[in-house]
Amino acid sequence: MIQPVILAGGSGTRLWPLSRELYPKQMLCLTGEQTMLQNTLLRLKDLNSIQDPIIVCNQEHRFMAAEQLRQIEVKPFSILLEPLGRNTAPAICAAALMAVSQQHDPVLLVLPADHVIENLADFHKAIEVGKTHARKGELVTFGIVPDSPETGYGYIKKGDPVGDGGQAFVLDSFFEKPDSETAVKYLKSGDFFWNSGMFMFKVSAILGELERFVPEIVASCRLAMEKGVQDLDFFRLDQDGFAASPSNSIDYAVMEHTQRGVMIPLEAGWNDLGSWNSLWKTGKKDENANVIKGDVMLSDVKNSYLFSESRLVAAVGIEDLVVVETKDAVLVATREKVKEIKTLVKELREKGRIEAFGHRKIYRPWGSYESVDDSQRFQVKRITVKPGAKLSLQKHYHRAEHWTVVSGTAIITKGDEELLLKEDESVYIPLGVMHRMENPGRIPLELIEVQSGTYLGEDDIVRFEDVYGRLKL
Repeated sequence: MIQPVILAGGSGTRLWPLSRELYPKQMLCLTGEQTMLQNTLLRLKDLNSIQDPIIVCNQEHRFMAAEQLRQIEVKPFSILLEPLGRNTAPAICAAALMAVSQQHDPVLLVLPADHVIENLADFHKAIEVGKTHARKGELVTFGIVPDSPETGYGYIKKGDPVGDGGQAFVLDSFFEKPDSETAVKYLKSGDFFWNSGMFMFKVSAILGELERFVPEIVASCRLAMEKGVQDLDFFRLDQDGFAASPSNSIDYAVMEHTQRGVMIPLEAGWNDLGSWNSLWKTGKKDENANVIKGDVMLSDVKNSYLFSESRLVAAVGIEDLVVVETKDAVLVATREKVKEIKTLVKELREKGRIEAFGHRKIYRPWGSYESVDDSQRFQVKRITVKPGAKLSLQKHYHRAEHWTVVSGTAIITKGDEELLLKEDESVYIPLGVMHRMENPGRIPLELIEVQSGTYLGEDDIVRFEDVYGRLKL
């Protein structure tokens, strides 16, 4: 049996301002109608002997991930919540411990949640080859056949063929991202492949090698599992235990040292969408080699990527640029320099700019809310509550709220009262009064909320009851 492990952590800062810490690229629809996470799972559906997946994600993204799985009717084996990022080795170790806890030794198929793979048939063939080697106790990685001297990827050098089929090779060595001259040499040699970050190995094999090379990671993850707790559909790794683990990639921790490594070449239209330039390269282009998303008008524009989320973006006489508009930020960069966005985002974080962390639209397990207007003593939000969902029973010490139903029907708890509000009806919730809203209908409930008070922060919430198990935001 193959047990997929989907690595869905990370913040995707190189795709800012669309990808942000609270809404990263793996949760976004970047190449079609499904998100990157959903596409990663959907491309596994036709494989043989596939078990329910283990999803590893940041605890801040747990309800978003669960909802995206529900939308494509995928039931997870487990959703493991990382209390903080510790790179891929601890994430894979925790997933392996979760799998082995069920008293079996499956082959793990480890996949990042933010890749594009266009040719599913070749992808599936490579997995079948990988399964054969993984069952023998070998540690398999997939090397992408390069089509250009790319300097943005690490490389893998192949060794001698494994067996007579020429479908797998001894894993010789890993190399860091090269300069342009070295990348050209790699491409010409035919012995170097892009490091995809995808792996296959039996649980017993990877845990054995982790114990051998980085026993401190295994010890920390075991403690995080032992002290972890089941929370609704999620498993929360213990924060102290997981934080004690060194932060290390599976490449550095194991794959560069193991004598059991095997590399399988993969040529299947792969891209990791690591930057806006990657989206330009993989996107559908117009007659002037422009990729356009949203409400965009162009005149004399060439070789550019233009994205509009909320308003008209007009461009005249530009070339080789990336222009990305969201409701609260606009990025303009040359395609050559677009990888340097990470430095800009780091500076935004250091300055405490909210644009580095979240969008105006914030997702919650019950739906979402979006800030429409705000000032020192008031804030206006648009709230959407999913059918059958309800907010926590709560009160505020510093603000009052006025709700107006725009569409749908709401059941409102206000102190000891229960009210039924229809479209164009409203209710006032005074400061300090316990309240809750619920959508009993079959269509989304849309409301406009006007907050007024001395403090309007989201941490001014005292919860008394919550169906989602949240003690705080």
